[in-house]
Amino acid sequence: MRKRYPTDLSEDEWLKIADLFKTDPKKGGRPSKHSRKEIVDAIFYILSAGCSWRLFPHDFTPWQTVYSSFWHWQNLGIWEEMNTMLRKQWRNKQGRNEEPTGGIVDSQSVKTTEKGGSKDMTEVKKLKGEKDTYWLIHKEFCLQLV
Repeated sequence: MRKRYPTDLSEDEWLKIADLFKTDPKKGGRPSKHSRKEIVDAIFYILSAGCSWRLFPHDFTPWQTVYSSFWHWQNLGIWEEMNTMLRKQWRNKQGRNEEPTGGIVDSQSVKTTEKGGSKDMTEVKKLKGEKDTYWLIHKEFCLQLV
């Protein structure tokens, strides 16, 4: 049993999203060695700490398992589905319409030099940005308010 991290889900939080991570036994495959909750806890640790996949603590599930699970669930749309579900629950709790009528996404721009960076640096940054996954609703905010 590993020590608990601040990013770990409580049992109540996990129960709110656990159905999204269930597998279909009809599709076959071998049983998982690691619980889905442990993998999700490891993913939330990575997102919060901002560390490399290979550098997160050894008491978690192996990084290769966490990494492949993250991308598999990303490709299935589970993260977006979870975000949508939690947003709707939160808005209902606040007495608001489930679907927002508008939204604002803000970002900060940083110049690389006074007159702008070189074209090569700008292209590299764009490539890195395209691969990033952004969360519009932070996990702690959503799960604790719902």
